[in-house]
Amino acid sequence: MSFWAVYRRVLGLLKPDRRVAAALVFGNFFVVGLQFAEPVLFGRVINLLTQSDSMSRNILFHKAEVLLLVWAVVGLASILANVMVAVHADRLAHRNRLAAMARYFEHVLSLPPAFHRERQSGRLLKMMLSGADGLFGIWLSFFREHLATFLATVFLLPLTIFLNWQLAIALIVLVIVFCIFTVLVIRKTETAQRQVEAYHSALAGTAQDALTNILVVQSFTRLSAEARNFSRTTDLVLAKQFPVLNWWAVLSVVTSAASTITIIAIFIVGTFLHLRGEASIGEIVAFMGFATLLIGRLTGAMGFIARLFMQMPILIDFFAVLDAKTTIHEQPGTLPIHVKAGRVKFENVSFEYIPGIPTVDDVSFEASPGSVIALVGATGAGKSSTMALLQRYWDPTRGRITIDGQDIKSVTLDSLRGAIGVVFQDSLLFNRSIRENLLVGKPDATEAELRKACSMAEALDFIAAQPNGFETMIGERGSNLSGGQRQRLAIARAILKDPPLLILDEATSALDAATESKVSQALRSLMVGRTSFVIAHRLSTIRDADEILVFDDGKIVEHGGFAQLLAVKGKFAYLVETQIMADTAH
Repeated sequence: MSFWAVYRRVLGLLKPDRRVAAALVFGNFFVVGLQFAEPVLFGRVINLLTQSDSMSRNILFHKAEVLLLVWAVVGLASILANVMVAVHADRLAHRNRLAAMARYFEHVLSLPPAFHRERQSGRLLKMMLSGADGLFGIWLSFFREHLATFLATVFLLPLTIFLNWQLAIALIVLVIVFCIFTVLVIRKTETAQRQVEAYHSALAGTAQDALTNILVVQSFTRLSAEARNFSRTTDLVLAKQFPVLNWWAVLSVVTSAASTITIIAIFIVGTFLHLRGEASIGEIVAFMGFATLLIGRLTGAMGFIARLFMQMPILIDFFAVLDAKTTIHEQPGTLPIHVKAGRVKFENVSFEYIPGIPTVDDVSFEASPGSVIALVGATGAGKSSTMALLQRYWDPTRGRITIDGQDIKSVTLDSLRGAIGVVFQDSLLFNRSIRENLLVGKPDATEAELRKACSMAEALDFIAAQPNGFETMIGERGSNLSGGQRQRLAIARAILKDPPLLILDEATSALDAATESKVSQALRSLMVGRTSFVIAHRLSTIRDADEILVFDDGKIVEHGGFAQLLAVKGKFAYLVETQIMADTAH
């Protein structure tokens, strides 16, 4: 993405606030006009004073009073205009910064699991915060300060030709030389700064990775190793950053000297013209004022442009996430799904993560209303991917899936996923109160419904034992609770949602035998009257399933009841035998 494309988009984000932005452009034009009027008035006063010997005292006082009064009005108007521009620029920048963050956050949440598997959450968070802060800084400084510089340089600087064309040309040439030098420095440092930002993102990812796995870091005494890994990345940041800083130090010195050089040059040219009778002292003073004003503004503007180049990699990353396309699209005119019976049918369904390598291969089966379907097989056999297709995290490459005869592609995503309750192997809880975690399933649930769901999930007793009951904060990912408590909360959440379809994704595989017994009882309560799909490693937990689907390499290689499949002595029987042997050996 080119420089101009990036910043056209930055300004394009202000479209909802375009009226305010247009008013700020007009306000900046007004501010610049007033600021350029001040050196002209100062020059007129100087000319008046130099002519004082050739006019009467009364005329001198009268002209001086008029000029000083106009100057005072211009100065006061300039102050008020600056205040108004600053206030509205601040409000516009703050308002749109939060809007950009909200848009980014909502878009990232809508992206499929495949997107999140390929990107660290720490990097995504850094992109959101850095990108939004970058946008805020650009909008604020552009409308509050640097738009006026652009307007002054493009529109008002050429007007100085009408005051004195020789001095105007001298001033314009000096401004052009200053701008050219700055652009050269920017181009010299642009690529290196992009590399610096890439390393900064890597730093965020490294830190997030270590903090997420803090128990592994401490248990395996990885503290020094992780710190060294972090330090290596910081060294790379500094190695790329220092050459950039050297160039900007040179520019800083040139910038500091530019104002002095410009004023001296204007004074020398002005003196020469004055001696030839081609410039008055007032004109010389006015152009020195123009020079001071312009160079001061251009110094800030060049810093702003440098900042644009330095933040460009951050904004490119920010927009890249916003441009990430979901693989799931709702068709125009889709309607909510209506689940009455809960009959689920897979018809020759195939899916490929990588073209040519099927993850799910020609899967067909039908789940009757209220039945329990178990999906078993080795890790990577395609069980979880099949259930992900039912929830439309991906769409099948071939075939179709229907619920009560409705193709899931023809219904809204929210209604489809709202009709499916999921209990994961990892309970996936928020760092919020117990109540807030439960209400994820049904935000408008009553207290009675809440307690009933917790009672059915065998969770009410341990919740009552917590310091603040339902208001107890459970920590990040439920770290303040035991594994069984977390899982029972997840089950209560699913019961409260009261979905017609249910997916249990290895919901008890991480639990000890005693806890599994309690959780299994809660799960049986949850499955009553619902079409349920159980992904299980512990094959003993699926004895009562209405049908067992045995997966291997993405295909259903066997299906039937528990006893029937054992009698066949095929893949399922081998899995059961292997598990029994492993349990016996243990």
